[in-house]
Amino acid sequence: MGEVRFYISIFLRRLPYFLTVATAISAVSVIVALTLPPTYEAQMRLIVESPQIPTNLASSTVTTPAQEQLQIVEQRLLTRLVLLDVASKFEVLPDQSEASPDQIVNALRNQTRIWISTGRNQASLMTVSFEAQTGQIAAGVLNEYLTEILKLDVDYRKGRATDTLAFFEQEVDRLSNELDTRAARILAFQEENADALPGSLQFRQAQQGALQANLEQTDRQIFTARSQRENLMSIYSSTGQVVGPRQQNLTPAQQQLDQLQTQLNNESVVYSESNPRIRLLRARIKKQEQVVAAEQAATVSQTPNQTGNSTLDIQLAQMDSQIEALEDQKAGLEERLAKLTLTIEQTPSNAITLAELQRDHDNIQMQYNSAVGRLAAASTGERIEVTSQGQRISVLEHPTVPPSPAKPDRFMIAGGGTLFGIAAGLGLVLLLEMLNRAPRRPEDLVKNLEVWPIATIPYVPSKGEVITRRTIWVAVVLTILIGVPAGVWAIHTYYQPLDLIVERVVDKLEVYW
Repeated sequence: MGEVRFYISIFLRRLPYFLTVATAISAVSVIVALTLPPTYEAQMRLIVESPQIPTNLASSTVTTPAQEQLQIVEQRLLTRLVLLDVASKFEVLPDQSEASPDQIVNALRNQTRIWISTGRNQASLMTVSFEAQTGQIAAGVLNEYLTEILKLDVDYRKGRATDTLAFFEQEVDRLSNELDTRAARILAFQEENADALPGSLQFRQAQQGALQANLEQTDRQIFTARSQRENLMSIYSSTGQVVGPRQQNLTPAQQQLDQLQTQLNNESVVYSESNPRIRLLRARIKKQEQVVAAEQAATVSQTPNQTGNSTLDIQLAQMDSQIEALEDQKAGLEERLAKLTLTIEQTPSNAITLAELQRDHDNIQMQYNSAVGRLAAASTGERIEVTSQGQRISVLEHPTVPPSPAKPDRFMIAGGGTLFGIAAGLGLVLLLEMLNRAPRRPEDLVKNLEVWPIATIPYVPSKGEVITRRTIWVAVVLTILIGVPAGVWAIHTYYQPLDLIVERVVDKLEVYW
């Protein structure tokens, strides 16, 4: 019980300090709580809806995740141009006309609160709130925010879809032109090397074999004709006569004439002279006789060395003409064979070049087909975004005018300030006692001086001293209780409002209500 009375006496002795601190802080907190301007807070909620068309049927080309989409909208919403445009429509700050653009932008960003809630297998939500001096301004700013958010979302998704469609349209056009260029190169190469393409190699190889066979046969015919001429000359020089089978000495025209006469003899047995077939055969025989006669006359005139034997000269001329024709035929065959062999030799290199051109063409064709398919998908995705059938941000809760201010909580400010003042006063009393090392009890003498007193005699004040002390104590208490609040009120009234002082302190500390 003595300890309690001792501490009570200490507290009463330090009561003026306690009252000074507690009263000053309490008065400031009460005045601040009463004078702080009201702050209204409006709020709206948004949600990211899934595409209305199933993705397995048709998908949009804008595949931005819902959380990323909300973050993009948030960053674009808080840009300088958007905030200044919103501030120009509403008097957001009390003295907005005197504020700089940076101050306006910072103020709007500080007064805007955005929360994004998302997770796996959860809907993506965005909550946006705004604080203003009136409820109408708070709701108006949020409505502007809502309009801007929906516009940003639509513009972003439509822009992405349109850009994707334009890209694939350009890609298809580019690949189409490239494909035409490669096809033109292949066509030009095929036209330039039409005789040496790999597709006709087997045909040309067969032709080469046939020409080689014809060339060999022509060589044999030339050798046979020359041998016959030499034999004919040898027989004539030794015997002076022209011998040999008649058919071998006849020209093709003469042989054809004999065949026609033989056919006429055979037909005359069956048909009469007035029969059309007999008449036709006689006409052909007559015409063929003219050809044979002209041939004999030409042969005789062209024979440079005549033997004097007309039959021999005619046969020699016929053989020379036959040999010359065979040699011309051989030269033609050799020329054709040389050209054909050259084209066959050029075919492998042409095949490699054509394969490279065709491979490039096929690669471009594959790219073109892929681009056409992606263009179709991009066109479908663009239509989905234009008709607002894809993923989009919609409103769950529209902003409304708040009926009452959300801040400040005047009771909490006043009550908290008062409690803090009391705690500060008690802390000051405790600090003063801790700094005071003077002994005031017998226990202090024993503890500090190690002196054990025999007895302690308390000081007994006189009646006048008691009255004087109590009068001074009451005067000090009244002065503190009345003077400190009066001084705070005077500062608030004649120097600067306490709410402005608090706002400056809050701005310096970067702490917001």
